[in-house]
Amino acid sequence: MAGNSGGPWGGGGSSGGGGNRGNNGDGRKPPEGESPQIPEIDELMKKGQEQLRVLMGGGGGRGGSGRGTGGGGPIFTKGTVLIGVVVAAVLWGAASFYTVKPEEQSVELFLGEFSAVGNSGLNFAPWPFVTAEVVSVTSERNEDMGGARGSDDGLMLTGDENVVDIDYQVVWNINDPAKYLFNLRDPKQTIQAVSESAMREIIAQSELAPILNRDRGIIADRLQELIQSTMDSYDSGVNIVRVNFDKADPPQDVIAAFRDVQAAAQERDRLQNVADAYANRVLAEARGEAAQVLEEAEAYRAQQINGAQGEASRFSAVLEEYSKAPDVTRKRLYLERMEQVLGDVDKIILDENSTGQGQGVVPYLPLNELRRNSPAGESN
Repeated sequence: MAGNSGGPWGGGGSSGGGGNRGNNGDGRKPPEGESPQIPEIDELMKKGQEQLRVLMGGGGGRGGSGRGTGGGGPIFTKGTVLIGVVVAAVLWGAASFYTVKPEEQSVELFLGEFSAVGNSGLNFAPWPFVTAEVVSVTSERNEDMGGARGSDDGLMLTGDENVVDIDYQVVWNINDPAKYLFNLRDPKQTIQAVSESAMREIIAQSELAPILNRDRGIIADRLQELIQSTMDSYDSGVNIVRVNFDKADPPQDVIAAFRDVQAAAQERDRLQNVADAYANRVLAEARGEAAQVLEEAEAYRAQQINGAQGEASRFSAVLEEYSKAPDVTRKRLYLERMEQVLGDVDKIILDENSTGQGQGVVPYLPLNELRRNSPAGESN
């Protein structure tokens, strides 16, 4: 075994040729056709230990002049200790200091329990006692719900016992990272379950027609409020940003028949509106005519009453004057009555003597007509 002490592959450093790699461990040359023997693993490990001793300041081999005695371990110097301390400090600082971006927040844990929330910038958490979890709080996360997930989850029953296929999207972010990390085991699955339950509750209380037409915005706002209130009851630290109501249609199997029904309903509504417009117009005209007749009747009644009262007042005044001067009043009444009766009548005057024989027709000169038609009358 003395010839083995020199080289790592079992060859010695003597002049007897023991260093030839083609020889066996005992110095014999292997037979022709056979490969050289592979060195033992123990010898390789010993060679590595000797080289490590040299690097650490120890002796070289068994015949070396190092400070070690025999096969002793490595000797640590002040330089190696200082280097080790510096390396350990650098590694500890790298594990203890961390950076938080403006859109992030960190949660510091002291021995596994919540300690504090880190701010933006450089933060210090002395490892291993304090660890930090960095969470993005401003980035929006999307949860596609309903038929958008490629299943029948979007089929829901309405309040009037119809089935509607709904696609919607829930957009959320984190407003309290501590609650988000510790109060929810699976936030994504929790939000999906709460969103689906809330939507089914709202659809079950609504009718089909408003869902398809005018109430999408109302349903989206109500859904956002219901999801937020439920997540707040869990202390989830989740903020629901908005709900995107993408689609609300009948199931694909009956959509053609549903469209026919919708078209018939729209035609019915159109005809109903036309009939209502005609009825309103006729009714308004009838009411207007009735009001006109009533107004005319009221005017006639007032006219007759006022005329009768005027005649009665005039008769009372004439009666008073008649009592004062009967002859004069009688003659005046007679002349006024004749003027009223004969004023608009074409008149022919017949002259008659005392014997009863008339001399014929007396020409009548209509002075009023002549005066009305003459230039002098016009100038006057």
